[in-house]
Amino acid sequence: MRTGKRRRLESRFPPSLFALYLVTLLLMSGIHIGLVTLINENPHWNTAVQILIPTAYWTLVAVGLTLFTRRQITRTYDKPMRVLAKAADKVAHGDFSVYIPPLHTSNRHDYLDMMILDFNKMVAELGSIETMRTDFIANVSHEIKTPLAAIQNYTQLLLRPDLPEEERDACLSAILSSTRRLSALIANILKLNKLESQQITPQWESYDLCRQLSDCALAFEPVWEEKQITFDAELEDRATIEADASLMELVWNNLLSNAFKFTGPGGSVTLRQTSDAHSVSVSVSDTGCGIPEEAKAHIFEKFYQGDTSHAAEGNGLGLALALRVLQMMGAEISVDSTEGQGSTFTVQIPVRGGVEEQKPYDE
Repeated sequence: MRTGKRRRLESRFPPSLFALYLVTLLLMSGIHIGLVTLINENPHWNTAVQILIPTAYWTLVAVGLTLFTRRQITRTYDKPMRVLAKAADKVAHGDFSVYIPPLHTSNRHDYLDMMILDFNKMVAELGSIETMRTDFIANVSHEIKTPLAAIQNYTQLLLRPDLPEEERDACLSAILSSTRRLSALIANILKLNKLESQQITPQWESYDLCRQLSDCALAFEPVWEEKQITFDAELEDRATIEADASLMELVWNNLLSNAFKFTGPGGSVTLRQTSDAHSVSVSVSDTGCGIPEEAKAHIFEKFYQGDTSHAAEGNGLGLALALRVLQMMGAEISVDSTEGQGSTFTVQIPVRGGVEEQKPYDE
């Protein structure tokens, strides 16, 4: 970790090690001088002995320093790098459960410890990405399999020559519904992929958010009339923001669609917008089934559907799309929900241009 208190980085080859070498060489030099003095005081030693003694002495010193240096390099650098290389090889072959313990405690980390910590973090993130990829493929396969199976079954029924006209029309309607669901799934997957890979560049423009909210809400009028839902809108006359209007429309359509989808007949949905000098707030409230506490942490995940009773009406990508769009716009989204009482999704949009504050009106 690089956050929190800053850690003191220790060197793999500290100055004390080189000081030890220096002191050792000075001592060895002193011993050499003593040997030379001893040889000079014994002139009866022959020339071979006088040469052999210093040579043997410095040979022992060289061998000792070489072995000590090799041991230090092996223990300090070579062995940890071999462990790191073996771990990298396992990761390269798809094993993301690899973990290398740091060599020192947190208050004595050196650059190799930081490298190991970064390696462990990288492996953990790769493992998470691999898990997400596997889950994504499984979810996509499941979501595509369901409408395809329905299309296949209804098509087989249409092949029956004695099928009544009413059942034939019902089969055709079901096939059309499944194809629309399949088309919406593929379109949302493509949109989400483009957003996450940054293939879509936001087209920033200054526009009236209140007008956009009104248009999006009116598009759902047949829905609230059919389900006899009371819809209230509390909007200002005008609130100008700078964002990508087409992308923000995805957000409002998704939030309103979920509100009407999870609100039963006779319930109510409220769209509220307020603003100040720094931000614009938009909230969508409903009196639907609410979100269980354990599901709140997952509602923005791809393909997650907390209420499986409405699974046929969506594919679990809407909130993931909305979150990614809002992140690109620099906005934030939060949810307040009580199971059995309803939910409120609130979006906070920073104001880059300006907001014209007017008295709110009820629609």
